[in-house]
Parts: sequence; structure tokens; C-alpha cells
Amino acid sequence: MKHYKTISEFHKSNGFAQPENPLISLVKCGGSCSTDYHQFTTDFYMIGFKKLKSGTFGYGKTKYDHQNGSMSFTRPRQIIAFQNLVFEEDDFLIFFHEDLLLAHALYQDIKKYTFFDYEVNEALHLSPSEEKIIWELHDKIKSEYLNNQDEYSREIMIGHIESILRYAQRYYKRQFINRREASGKTLSRFNQMLSTYVAGGELGGLPSVTFIAQQLNTSPHYLSDLLKQETGKTALELIHIFLISEAKNLLKGSAQNISETAYMLGFENLSYFSRLFKKQTGLSPKQYQNLN
Repeated sequence: MKHYKTISEFHKSNGFAQPENPLISLVKCGGSCSTDYHQFTTDFYMIGFKKLKSGTFGYGKTKYDHQNGSMSFTRPRQIIAFQNLVFEEDDFLIFFHEDLLLAHALYQDIKKYTFFDYEVNEALHLSPSEEKIIWELHDKIKSEYLNNQDEYSREIMIGHIESILRYAQRYYKRQFINRREASGKTLSRFNQMLSTYVAGGELGGLPSVTFIAQQLNTSPHYLSDLLKQETGKTALELIHIFLISEAKNLLKGSAQNISETAYMLGFENLSYFSRLFKKQTGLSPKQYQNLN
């Protein structure tokens, strides 16, 4: 698998004009961007707006056909794949190397934008008014990018990139709300999976967000963000709430001792179970079991 350390190397390999800045570039395909299957990783971030006429775009293990206008976000060292991409006229790709962000607040802040870890089939779909805002920000970056860059250029371009990310975060929340029916079904399936997991016995460990996300054919970050929008709790918090609820039932309704209860629910560390139980209930497992 090819790994691109520099944006210039990526441009050369894909037949793009060489970038105006080694740490950031803008590409507008307006047609075919790639004709052969191309799987790769990079040391830079990518923000893409695209409408596909044909072809597939892969991110992680998922392929997606962007027939509607949508945005996707990829981070350094994530597996990306292009195959036979033919875009509509209006599209753009923004590449920016992680080194562009060195000594800037966004270097750390970008980690809070969890959509960089979403799968492609969890892309952000924009309304016409949202598209307009994103294009305006793109054009501001482009204007600075093509201008004679000076000591202010980096800060200005990063500022506009950060604005795109903030708008994307807002629009994803809108997308979660608009898909509330689907979100409710995901929450039901999430709870059902937890019930099935615990009922199976002999767990050999706690149910993880990654495991459940895989069963639901979604990415862990997308699942957690969707559930938080729906319930106010992350996927991990909901797992903990479910397990402690089951523990309370077992401690009151069975002859099992605390160690047996913890093991039955997948806790291999009794002290961790006790800390989590007290955090959720305000009581230790023993104190709770002794309540009348």
C-alpha cells in the first residue's frame, strides 16, 4: 500500500498540478480524478465535497457512492481508496499536512472533531444553503492560497479550515436530528445487542463500543455521537449504565456474591466493577446489597 508523506508527492502521483504551498493544497477535479484502483495512506488531512456521477470512494473498509452533494473528512494514516471516480463539475478537495497545524491551537482541537473517524457511508449531506456556506469558506481559502502568501496566510487559511470544521459539526448535529427515526432504531438495536451480549454468559470481557459498532455496521465515533445526540450519553456511558443496572438486579435478585456478579457481567477486575458501581449509584456493591 502506498503511503504519501508529502502533498507534493500525492499530487504528482495523481496527476494534479504541484501545490502552491507544500503543507496545503486545493484540488478541483471537475471530471475524472482517478481511473485505476488506488489505495493509500497519507500524513495529511483531507476535506472533500463531492457529487459522484460514477465510481466509488473508500474510507476504511466501507465503499460509498456520493450521488448527492456530501462532505467527507479523512485524517492522517487512515486507509483511503479511489476507484474510477467521475465527479460532477462542482467538487473540491482540500489537503492540509499535519505539520501545517504545528504550534497552532487547532493541532490539538482537531481531535475533538470526531467525524474524521467516521466511515464514508456516514458522510455529511448538505442542504443547498449549507453548500453555499461551505463553498464560500472554500473560496476564501482559495483566494489566500493563490495570493502571494505571506506571514499572515497560514493563520488566515487555518482559520477558514477551522470554520469549515465548526460548520460541519453543526450540520452533523442537524443530520442526526433529521434522521431521528433511524437514530431511534439504532438505539433500540444498541440496547438489544447489550441484552443479548449479557444473556449469552461467559462473556470473557466487557462489551466494547468498537465491538457493538462493528455489529451495527457503523464506526465507533459515529455511533457514540449519534447516541449522545439522542440520549445525552455516549455509547460507553450507556454501556456502563446498562451493566450497572444489570448488576443491581443481580445483587438484589440472586444468591450470587459480588465477585460472581461482576464476572457474569464481563468484569475481570473486581475493583473496577466496584468503582464503576459506586460512581453510578453512590454506593459500593456491598452497601447496595445490604440495603433493605
